[in-house]
Amino acid sequence: MDTIECDVLVIGSGGAGARAAIEANESGANVLIVSKTLEGKAHTVMAEGGINAALAHRDPNDSIEEHFRDTVEEGVFLNDQIMAELLARETPDRVYDLEGYGAVFDRIGERIAQRPFGGQSHPRTCYVGDSTGHEMIMTLVEEARRRCIAYHSEVFVTKLLKDRSGSICGAFGLDFRTGTYKLYRAKAVVLATGGAGRVFKVTSNPHEASGDGYAIAMRAGATLQDMEQTQFHPTGMVYPASARGILVTEAIRGEGGVLLNKDGERFMSRYNPDQMELSPRDQVARAIYTEIQEGRGTEMGGVYLDITHKGKEHIMEKLPRMVKQFEKFANVDITETPMLVAPTAHHFMGGVKVDPYTCESQDISGLFVCGETAAGVHGANRLGGNALAETQVFGKRAGEAAARHALGRGMPECDEEDARREIERLEAPFESDGERPQALIGRLQEVMWKHAGIVRSEALLEEGLKAVGEIESQPVRVVKGRRFNLEWIDFIELRNMTLVSRAVMMSALARRESRGAHFRSDHPKRNDAIGLVNIMSRLKDGEITMDSRPVTITKLKPVLRRGDA
Repeated sequence: MDTIECDVLVIGSGGAGARAAIEANESGANVLIVSKTLEGKAHTVMAEGGINAALAHRDPNDSIEEHFRDTVEEGVFLNDQIMAELLARETPDRVYDLEGYGAVFDRIGERIAQRPFGGQSHPRTCYVGDSTGHEMIMTLVEEARRRCIAYHSEVFVTKLLKDRSGSICGAFGLDFRTGTYKLYRAKAVVLATGGAGRVFKVTSNPHEASGDGYAIAMRAGATLQDMEQTQFHPTGMVYPASARGILVTEAIRGEGGVLLNKDGERFMSRYNPDQMELSPRDQVARAIYTEIQEGRGTEMGGVYLDITHKGKEHIMEKLPRMVKQFEKFANVDITETPMLVAPTAHHFMGGVKVDPYTCESQDISGLFVCGETAAGVHGANRLGGNALAETQVFGKRAGEAAARHALGRGMPECDEEDARREIERLEAPFESDGERPQALIGRLQEVMWKHAGIVRSEALLEEGLKAVGEIESQPVRVVKGRRFNLEWIDFIELRNMTLVSRAVMMSALARRESRGAHFRSDHPKRNDAIGLVNIMSRLKDGEITMDSRPVTITKLKPVLRRGDA
């Protein structure tokens, strides 16, 4: 094993991880970013529509209080309201930070332009055409390089390490370019590895989004919260099959796009006539799902998203990436032809339970978690435009707190036996005669899409849990070879994906109501009498244990959300 030391180890190089690294560096810490992907290739680049900030440039009636209210109402009051308020209050400054680093937002005159997004009471989403995430991550990578922050790319962190006191002391990883192991000793660790969309058959997420952060945190003793709350974005590509699930940005609806069924009916009037296409994401996704299930979808299993009425010049200016995407993958000109879309697994609102101010795990001293890997800010449904905002607000807070923690302690000692046991676990499939991991991943994705998708029930979930258990118990065989052995990576991801899938299904069984992104056909109504709780998952002796805690209402009391039944 190579042993590397640093003050703050950041696991994940997306918007949250990069922002945390910059802030820890600003605080005087020696920082290292470790990532399964290359610099600039994180899922953040796929966040197209924009970043929310109550700048009130487009609508002078917008405010921090309105952004907070929209966030909590969209989250159906499951949010950590302290985190939601911090998000709303601090995002404007984080947007200006990005400008200071060199990001170039679209403007109207001298002011940053803003567009409407679903579920929002005012147009507050700042954007760069439909490539906002790409602009942000490129800006953050350049700022990290300017500060000489080191990157270790294509290193898969498989285990968090703790010292004898139970505090974090570093992490263990596999460099899959060389097939060698690395032991990172660190005074603090920031975990920012994104979500787990790839546990589903159809997803907007990249190949790397296999829930690694959730799994390694859980194995280290961290608590996961609200893992049943998995958001399905209403609009992903349907055709061709190779492009199925690729995100079709909400910016299209923000710029005036309308949803039509196969009969040309603008069907959102049936589900939420007040907000129509800009209804909350869970409502739009279920509306599209219902249209398809009831026979009003297209032959290919989707509905139409039409923006042709806005004119070619407007579309080319505001949505250039979407024009290129549909030309490239579907040979469709969206300036003249409606798009074919259907829901796609998109975002995990659940994640590691953290302190709202510092982002430190409530269970493990020295472990800080931010971005999609952390729970709390989004509640039961994420407001479009809040994901990029979350990366910057809580990436900054996590980096500050991690540096403060690291600079206040000496370098901890890690037990190398922990690392050696991890090596034994990782190398076990080389000696096995079991199934190949990719086949099992495909089976898992089918199970999750069918049994834990947009519509759930007790029967579906219990049947799905049994199927996941059977997949998890299968011996796995990996062909030998160490350098760039992608089948070996599949094996590690499979073990993470099955653990996360169990947590999702068990949490979904525990929530016996429908709330936000979680819809139970056997409990189709929101029930505040039993549902204003956060569902907690922990791992003990290989088994997941569940409990619940009442949601802390600090400011905004529950009311019926617009468009809710």
